[in-house]
Amino acid sequence: MSQEVKIISKRFDDPKAATLDGYLASGGFQALEKALTMAPEAIIDEVKKSNLRGRGGAGFPTGMKWSFVPKQSERPKYVLCNADESEPGTCKDRLILQYDPFSLIEGMIIAGKAIDSHQGYVFIRGEYRYLFDIMERAINEAYRAGYLGKNIRGSGLDFDLYAHSGAGAYECGEESALMESLEGKRGIPRLKPPFPAISGLYGGPTVINNMETLATVPHIIVGGGEWYANLGVPKNGGTRLFCLSGHVARPGVYELPLGVPFPRLLEVGGGVANGKKLKAVVPGGSSTPMFTAEEAMGLNMDYDSIAKAGSFLGSGGVVILDENTCMVKFALRIMQFYRHESCGWCVPCREGTNWLHLALGRFHAGGGREGDVDLLREVSENILGRTFCPLGDAAAMPTLSILKRFRQEFLDHLAGKPCSCGVSGRPALATH
Repeated sequence: MSQEVKIISKRFDDPKAATLDGYLASGGFQALEKALTMAPEAIIDEVKKSNLRGRGGAGFPTGMKWSFVPKQSERPKYVLCNADESEPGTCKDRLILQYDPFSLIEGMIIAGKAIDSHQGYVFIRGEYRYLFDIMERAINEAYRAGYLGKNIRGSGLDFDLYAHSGAGAYECGEESALMESLEGKRGIPRLKPPFPAISGLYGGPTVINNMETLATVPHIIVGGGEWYANLGVPKNGGTRLFCLSGHVARPGVYELPLGVPFPRLLEVGGGVANGKKLKAVVPGGSSTPMFTAEEAMGLNMDYDSIAKAGSFLGSGGVVILDENTCMVKFALRIMQFYRHESCGWCVPCREGTNWLHLALGRFHAGGGREGDVDLLREVSENILGRTFCPLGDAAAMPTLSILKRFRQEFLDHLAGKPCSCGVSGRPALATH
């Protein structure tokens, strides 16, 4: 299997691709020209054939998601791009925004044609302000050239597109909280059902896809669904952008076929940095249960293989941890993030993340108490599956996986044994 297969990332090295002239010169908008001659059902069928699955985290089949949108609707339909890239360990969507924004525009127009939508929004993470400006410039260029607006390229298709900046809330990466924010309200999750395909933005049928997912659509339309599916493995079509970070020699974003063996992915990144041994792997962003080195070396990096092993491919944020990593400290760092980012809407998440943060902080400082390990597990289990949105699960699942796979490190902290990051024994507060 080759090291990299550049489909989504093929324009990342072209400094002109972020301009309309550069995009057109590299084959841009050929997919739209083809899609304008296709029936909506034919577009959806092609996406289904491709086995394209959502690249934002859940991995739901994209063509199936589009097919859920009713053909007839009294309310307008919407296409939303979730570019609120906030998952720790994930940094792929920003590259598309920076180097290939027109592929996203083209993908959203095609999605609009497929579901009979005439309006779309790109919801961009608040910290990506410089990328927001790039996106707006690209949208304005597309309007001036007739690729957006009324009667696109004389086809009779109307599609308007707007960029919208978030305010830096991780919670708005959840699709219903994203819609609340777009509507000018506080970004908190909605109860489901109804689901967005039936009642989404402003109550209209809505498709919400990750940026990588939408930017992939033009390649599928040009090359065909079967071609794209064959790049990956069964039920996991194509390639994806893996964000390789942590204790790795060459951190970066690499495009590889789905199903690539993890050892191959690690090799592409140059292996574990400084000649250290591999200790643990986060397979899909900080919210996913992690694996030990032994487990990881036997994995294939696709949705179904990772799910079978007990985790998720998620956002593609692969974090490498070496032999010197204190897993108690790593659990604490994860919980610091989720405690801070909880919107506070549901009690299990609001209170549970706070409890876990306090307990892990005390534990790592050397003040752990007998029963704390079981308390951490119990609190995590009481968060899991009991919140309006997946943020609570995102905090609980990695904590439970660390407790399960690295329990001995917690016991060593209790015994006052030094860990690799410098905690050596119990301070006086341990008895309080």
